[in-house]
Amino acid sequence: MTSVATVRSPAEYEDRLRTYIFERAEEVRAVRVGEKEVSERAEIVARYADLFSREQLDALRSTEEQGDGDERERLYRLRKECEAGLADRELSERKDELENVILAERVTYKGEEMPLRTAQAKLAVLPGYRDREELGDLQADASAAFNEMRRELLRDEDALAADLSGIADPVERNEEEKGISVRALAERLRQASEDSAGAYATLRERWFDALLGDEREEIPASYHMSYMRRLSPLESTYTKERSVDVCMATLSQLGFDLASETSIKLDLDDRPQKSPRACVIASDAPNVVHLITRAQGGLHDYQAFLHEAGHALHYAGVDPQLPYTFRNLSRDHALTEIYSFVLEAISREPGWHAEHFSLSDEEARRNAEATVFLEAILYRRYAAKLGFELEFWGRFQQAGGTPEGYSERLGEATGVRHRSDAYLADMDAGFYSSD
Repeated sequence: MTSVATVRSPAEYEDRLRTYIFERAEEVRAVRVGEKEVSERAEIVARYADLFSREQLDALRSTEEQGDGDERERLYRLRKECEAGLADRELSERKDELENVILAERVTYKGEEMPLRTAQAKLAVLPGYRDREELGDLQADASAAFNEMRRELLRDEDALAADLSGIADPVERNEEEKGISVRALAERLRQASEDSAGAYATLRERWFDALLGDEREEIPASYHMSYMRRLSPLESTYTKERSVDVCMATLSQLGFDLASETSIKLDLDDRPQKSPRACVIASDAPNVVHLITRAQGGLHDYQAFLHEAGHALHYAGVDPQLPYTFRNLSRDHALTEIYSFVLEAISREPGWHAEHFSLSDEEARRNAEATVFLEAILYRRYAAKLGFELEFWGRFQQAGGTPEGYSERLGEATGVRHRSDAYLADMDAGFYSSD
């Protein structure tokens, strides 16, 4: 007997989609923060398989074509979520497999066995330059071992997205969704990097010397990036223990009482399997928003908290009267990154350093300059990464996932050496670097 796919109206679809997205987000959160060591996302996708069928996609597309204004936009976003769900339905087991083998991977450093993610987090706190080189090689080798799995997933995700959207070219597909020319943006970003190259070179040499010391190579490896971002030599000033209190006080002075925002769930604990990358997961904005950091000491803890607080306050501040789709489904992440950028920028103000850390005006100015350097290196890295990703996807369907240009582009832009085999672990979905 042949089963008949359930086809829901847009309102019914939106309602059930909400419960699916919530469960999926909570699963991703649990794995990311180290509460679970096995990802079971595929089981969630299977439970909601009725949401993702060709028949449902066709019905949403047909209704979208008849709509206009805000309603057409809402239907467009629902259709794109259905497309993504169809792809996830087919690939979720393999995504879980990749996530789980990475979670299970261990590296041995100086006789100590540790999870790969712990090794990656440890790079931010190792004081010895040569020690970071040694551990950096170990974790990079371990991560690169999964490149074939990553490449096969990218290939099949691209083929599915082309089939479901009807747009074969991955760059064109993403430009249609974002509603901008990613190529034009990349060119403008490249020009800005070029125009600021002289000023950046001055900052780079000053702060490479200050942060990495006499042992540093002329072109240091990317293994030292998290150590530099942490401003580890200033750790005694920007202590791990004070980061939450200082950031909460900073937000309070701006009129934001984060502690009273019951919808924002703070996860600030340090767990072995917790990803070192801070993030916000809005499981159901504005009702359930998770702010996740892994403090390790250093100024980066403060910057990461403020940055993620920008995301969290944005999501928690969404008008609850808006339709679910407009509260939780976006074409890109550019808007929420603006909120984060504005809040994190406080750490680049000398007055903030002077007020909260009892520094002299000269000390505050110098430390604030360090944050300008970090912002500059990240800007240049993301601009170069976007240029590489456009080249990567431009040749992907003919040449497959090859690393040509990755280490060259990022190295020239930042003055930091990047291993070419790190390119797939550094590949965010949907040209996120442009956001």
